[in-house]
Amino acid sequence: MEEVLSQNEIDALLSAITSGEMDADELKKEEKEKKLRVYDFKRALRFSKDQIRSISRIHENYARLLTTFFSAQLRSYVNISVASVDQLPYEEFIRSVPKMTVLNVYSVEPLDGRLIMEVNPNIAYAMLDRILGGKGNSVNKVETLTEIETLLMTQLFEKAVINLQEAWSSLVEIDPVLEEFEVNPQFLQLVSPNETVVVVSLNTEIGETSGMINICIPHIILEPIISKLSVHYWMQTTVKDRDVDAYEKISKNLQNAKVEAKTVLGEASINIEQFLNLNKNDVIALNQPIDQPLTMSVNDEPKFYVQPGKFKNKMSVQVLEEIKGVNDYNE
Repeated sequence: MEEVLSQNEIDALLSAITSGEMDADELKKEEKEKKLRVYDFKRALRFSKDQIRSISRIHENYARLLTTFFSAQLRSYVNISVASVDQLPYEEFIRSVPKMTVLNVYSVEPLDGRLIMEVNPNIAYAMLDRILGGKGNSVNKVETLTEIETLLMTQLFEKAVINLQEAWSSLVEIDPVLEEFEVNPQFLQLVSPNETVVVVSLNTEIGETSGMINICIPHIILEPIISKLSVHYWMQTTVKDRDVDAYEKISKNLQNAKVEAKTVLGEASINIEQFLNLNKNDVIALNQPIDQPLTMSVNDEPKFYVQPGKFKNKMSVQVLEEIKGVNDYNE
């Protein structure tokens, strides 16, 4: 982002040039030198900003799904949100991971390669403490996990794969499977050290414990679907074929839905004194003319003009005309 000078800094710069303290030619030379940017081929940027935004969008949805999932599983306050999405060499990602942490390796068929979910020990042990009935306090003992503790954590992250599948479904249908559970990143060499990976960092809070969950996605996974990460793919509209069976079921259910149909013979307004003085055989005149059709309402919405009558010794109405507009019956 370019630096914006304040008015005082601009005045000081002009004063320095006027007084000769600063040479304008040297200033121009410095500006030209600043335009040169060093490019590190070891940190090759293989994804555009547009594609990174698409990956971020997918994992924002993933973060919301994980929040709901872990809240239900742990019965505790959980808040997960996307902190950053970066692309860097795989070697740099491994160096940034603690020596002892929780690493879940997932295959994502039909895509090639495997992705890593690195869970900070603070978060991982808080999860384990909640599963075992604790308050969710974090004690960093990841290097001494027992077989039972390892099994419980493995089962938790195996159940969580459905959220990854749902989050990615807008882009591609995958079948994620937890293949490995590791605590030492040095044992993981999924791709070459210089291979570009996308690292999605998730801010995670469980109760009073906070930490990071990092998702490492190698380029080999995203390569077949890289065209779908462009904004054009997200903006295009796709027309889905109508599900005939679903359409028939919905139509059938709608036909069986109950609605209230009623016809009002007329209305009248009287004051309290008239109401109190009503006697037997008194007549109240309604506002409905006898030569005009009545209005039939369905769920309090005027739908038909009708005329009163009898059918099999029951009071009935006969439909004369459908009301096309909402205000037609008032005309």
